Amino acid sequence: MLESLEKMHAKGVDNSLLRFGLGKGYLDLKDNAKAAEHLAKCVEFDPKYSAAWKLLGKAQQGLGDNAAARLAWEKGIEAAQAHGDKQAEKEMTVFLKKLDRQA
Repeated sequence: MLESLEKMHAKGVDNSLLRFGLGKGYLDLKDNAKAAEHLAKCVEFDPKYSAAWKLLGKAQQGLGDNAAARLAWEKGIEAAQAHGDKQAEKEMTVFLKKLDRQA
């Protein structure tokens, strides 16, 4: 699947859904740098994409950038609240609490 998404992207297709798929695919492969790159572009296309903010935070945390992860999750919570996405809001709130405990 990741290969076909990369081919689409190489052909000039570029939108939030494609970037989300690429970001999730690379995150699943533990390639946090590529995941963060695609997910950051995804939320540029659609700042209200709460699932993308959630994964972006995970990728940034995987890169060791807890400050960027915190910012992504805070923005993700705002996006989730705006859409009434209670599940994403709860998950990101838990991620922030875990960051606070680590600090």
